[in-house]
Amino acid sequence: MNNPLSEILENGGVRLALIGTLSILALFLLAETITIAANFGRPGNPATDTITVQGAGQATMAPDVARVSFTVQNTAKTVADAQAATTKQANAAIDFVKGQGVEDKDVRTLSYNISPEYSYTNCPPGALCPSTPKITGYQVSETVQVTMRDLTKVGDMLSGLGTLEVQNVNGPAFALDDSTAGYDAARADAIDKAKAQAELLAKQLGVHLGKIVNFSESSGGYPVPMYAYGMGGAMDSKAVSAPNVPTGENTYNASVSVTYEIR
Repeated sequence: MNNPLSEILENGGVRLALIGTLSILALFLLAETITIAANFGRPGNPATDTITVQGAGQATMAPDVARVSFTVQNTAKTVADAQAATTKQANAAIDFVKGQGVEDKDVRTLSYNISPEYSYTNCPPGALCPSTPKITGYQVSETVQVTMRDLTKVGDMLSGLGTLEVQNVNGPAFALDDSTAGYDAARADAIDKAKAQAELLAKQLGVHLGKIVNFSESSGGYPVPMYAYGMGGAMDSKAVSAPNVPTGENTYNASVSVTYEIR
């Protein structure tokens, strides 16, 4: 008498399916074993015995770059004439800037604008007036930003741009070329203060600090001194002299919140 189970197992397709099922089951059990081992000793629920401390950090650093921007604008009857005049003046200003040792990578155009200028007819009461204003010309303006790495030349840069009669010069804005460096230093100071506070608090409470279970941070801005020069019109080249421009220091602020397990 044949054994039904033996007959089933002798079937090649059934045997392959059974082997595949057993292999999948074995892989599943292996994965579960690895997960259990990895989580061994960890609590199943979030830590409830914790303390949270805050730290406020600060870093004061001298700037290593100064950013100056200037605008050139001209008006003419046609767009082409206005562009030509603006291009000529802007190129002269940029040539002067590069002559001060500023590299190409540190000169960039912030904006380039073309806008029409209109005239409006003053009509007496009861008269028939044109419904739309008349275009009388076009204004073309270009704004350029310069990043200076030699801070000793900032005064000469400002006075030199004045002799070129550009319409506006804004700056200098003194800053760090690596904008994150100041905040990184302030964060490190904040973390050190938070850690010191946690250790003191643990000592006073008679507990021991465990691992960090939560962390958050926030960074604060700082005021940037702006040197406004020649706003609103062309500069008189006879009156221009190199100003004394102190660089000062910039202060960066950061605050952190750290939560420790205690035992």
